[in-house]
Amino acid sequence: MGHSKMLAIRALLLVGTAALVMAQETPRVRNRGERTREFLGLGPAPDPAAAARGEKLYAASCSFCHGDKATGGEGPDLVRSALVLHDEKGETIGPVILKGRPDKGMPSFPTFTQAQISDIAAFLHMRVELAVNRGLYQVLNVVTGDARAGEKYFNGAGHCNSCHSPTGDLAHIASKYSPADLQAQFLYPGASARYVPGGPKPPVATKVTVTLPSGQTISGVLKRLDDFNVSMYDSSGDYHSWPRDQVKIKVEDPLAAHRELLGKYSDADMHNLLAYLVTLK
Repeated sequence: MGHSKMLAIRALLLVGTAALVMAQETPRVRNRGERTREFLGLGPAPDPAAAARGEKLYAASCSFCHGDKATGGEGPDLVRSALVLHDEKGETIGPVILKGRPDKGMPSFPTFTQAQISDIAAFLHMRVELAVNRGLYQVLNVVTGDARAGEKYFNGAGHCNSCHSPTGDLAHIASKYSPADLQAQFLYPGASARYVPGGPKPPVATKVTVTLPSGQTISGVLKRLDDFNVSMYDSSGDYHSWPRDQVKIKVEDPLAAHRELLGKYSDADMHNLLAYLVTLK
């Protein structure tokens, strides 16, 4: 694996998986979770109070086999269990709890009341909800670097100041983006720069000039360039596409310096630069 590809993967981890945890029940996150639940066709949200009661019952009687988070141990993973997924309020989970599964080594718990079974079911449904509904995820604080070191990198090794100014185009940038979004802006240059005719133009777009076999040139915003085709929108918003081997292509990439930096950043550079940028409020 090449050095640049390895750094790109590290950048992805910085912004993505390593920065995600389950969110607290803030209104914003809760609303996002509800929208995701509707999109995925999930059932009603579990009752948090019932789930909290059920967690205590589960911890005392079930966790030694199925794991603290119900993701499996000596016993099976209950988050992925078809029985749990088809249950609503304990109607399928209850009989298994009360009678056990002696043939599979699961003891019975005949003293549980229906209310307790319902609470355990709520806990298991909450575990499923948190595993499936990514609308409930939020980004951890990713600002862990040294702002002074980041400023030095900005004005030195990174050569960021050759194109950007903290009092010019980057003035108040930290008020416009959250830290995670701000980090994504410089780690994924042009990721949001997709042009849609009639819609708002992206802040940065890759320009391309295509020369046809006849000698005619057409310039505009690059839509896609791969091994086989090139496509673009011209200044009127009209879409064009040609086989790549039949035309000459000249790409003007204003984000070339950003893409080049992706192969040079160290982990410390990424964190320090972000720490500096979040001070630009």
